[in-house]
Amino acid sequence: MSRFIIPLIAVLLFFLEPVFSLFSPIELGGERYTLVPRFVIIYLIFITVFYSRQRAIVYGIILGLLYDMFHIDIIGLYAFLFPLICFIASLIIRQVHQHMMTVILLILFLIAVLELLSYFFAALVSLTSIGFDEFISSRLVPTMIANSIFIALFGWLFKNLIDKRILQRQGEIL
Repeated sequence: MSRFIIPLIAVLLFFLEPVFSLFSPIELGGERYTLVPRFVIIYLIFITVFYSRQRAIVYGIILGLLYDMFHIDIIGLYAFLFPLICFIASLIIRQVHQHMMTVILLILFLIAVLELLSYFFAALVSLTSIGFDEFISSRLVPTMIANSIFIALFGWLFKNLIDKRILQRQGEIL
């Protein structure tokens, strides 16, 4: 069972994202803010940094394709972006220390990259009509805040689960 815990959590997070997106948009002071949960990519980056880049990319392709099929009208966008983000994470983490705070900052940076790329693509194919300034203030900033809270709540849990799986895997090899 424990060998399936990492992909099982990824699938669980995939199904939890739409549940949390039901709380969005929120209205504060007459302004509407859209919070986009990015639980799957957060977890995939943890897998990339602490476990295996190859597995994270494979999970990214599969979950990205599922994300495309269930959430947007264009097949292939997230199936391309999720593995790309994992690959970029693996390149950056080689250059810096794998400290948890560094990983959190990396994740937040890559979520911003993912949001910007998806916005630019949606603007390119006319799927969105909001301007860039509105996107930054009403979607990107609230998304970053919401996902920061998620990372603060579950980041250590993800790291500990991955560490336990690594130790178990080393025991299987011996």
